[in-house]
Amino acid sequence: MDFHSFKDWFTLENIIDLIDQYRSFGPLPGILLPLLEAFLPFLPLFLFVLANANAFGLGWGFLFSWIGASAGALLVFLLVRRYGDTRLFRFLLRRKKVQSLTSWLEQRGFGPLFLLLCFPFTPSAVVNIVAGISKISIYQYMLAIIAGKAVMIFTLSFIGHDIVSLIKQPVRTGIVLAIIVIFWFIGKKIENKIKEKVQERG
Repeated sequence: MDFHSFKDWFTLENIIDLIDQYRSFGPLPGILLPLLEAFLPFLPLFLFVLANANAFGLGWGFLFSWIGASAGALLVFLLVRRYGDTRLFRFLLRRKKVQSLTSWLEQRGFGPLFLLLCFPFTPSAVVNIVAGISKISIYQYMLAIIAGKAVMIFTLSFIGHDIVSLIKQPVRTGIVLAIIVIFWFIGKKIENKIKEKVQERG
């Protein structure tokens, strides 16, 4: 199977069938597929999320996708943070665009990371790598991942589970937007608490 045939295989129906085939493993297929996407960013995360919502229902589907995507992003971040002094990452750090992006993240912390991760088609692999080679704290990063991925995955799950009612009932759309604002507000509060504790220790 060549690469194009491999990509063409990824349809919502095929992924749902795949999850159903391995239903005996419980939530593992629903968690592993989004986790794998963090390491192989050409895989369609949005299809995995939609398939989970259809295969497991809105609640469980969201939870499995959220756990998998968050765990995958965190693993990539930790690997980059651990091996960030290798030749490949030293090469990246010398590039002006990467330097400006890392300093931008370091200065602003949780806010921009959260907003980037809220959007389904943000290149999260790039965000994970840049965050890993930056000096942003692991606590800020984890907070942004957990909150941002929750918003993004819930939105996709919500839309994919019942897209018709989302269009016909604008109140549901308002709920999705309200959740984004709430997560951002909570994240900023927690980030400020973390900064205060760091300053007290310093």
